[in-house]
Amino acid sequence: MSRIGLKPITIPAGVDVNIDNTAVTVKGPNGTLSMNVHPNMAISVEGSEIIVSRPNDEKENKALHGLTRSLVANMVTGVTEGFKKNLEVNGVGYRVQLQGNTLVMNLGFSHQVTMEAPEGIKIECPSANAIVISGADKQKVGQFAAQVREKRPPEPYKGKGIKYADEHIRRKEGKAGKK
Repeated sequence: MSRIGLKPITIPAGVDVNIDNTAVTVKGPNGTLSMNVHPNMAISVEGSEIIVSRPNDEKENKALHGLTRSLVANMVTGVTEGFKKNLEVNGVGYRVQLQGNTLVMNLGFSHQVTMEAPEGIKIECPSANAIVISGADKQKVGQFAAQVREKRPPEPYKGKGIKYADEHIRRKEGKAGKK
């Protein structure tokens, strides 16, 4: 029994949901998101709630039930509140800055690393060592944050690199040296 799939999704004020066969479109103050759901899943709007249901208790349908409900709920949350990822840059001389819509990073390489923000993603640099990535699409925000982190992942000895703000890096002890 899918506990997540059975929960109804509340539609907040100012959000418009359109369902056309397998296509779900959610419109809100932060933009518009659309997605094609699996044809086995039945989505309906009843009053101010979205209900996701499955045809039977086959293993695939049970798995798709909770997944579909979560994806639609994330779309509703994205167009109302949006999603945000905070990244920290640690290291001597490591800096980030924003030039227009491009993130320019000094990460200890012989060159600057630049990354263009994809459509629907907003980048902010509140300080030289912090990056805030935000947007309506949870998957795009997470993917872009992972791509930024990939440019210089944190290393375990000194902790230098780009890490998520809530991430804990397990530190290792260096060489013990001669005794």
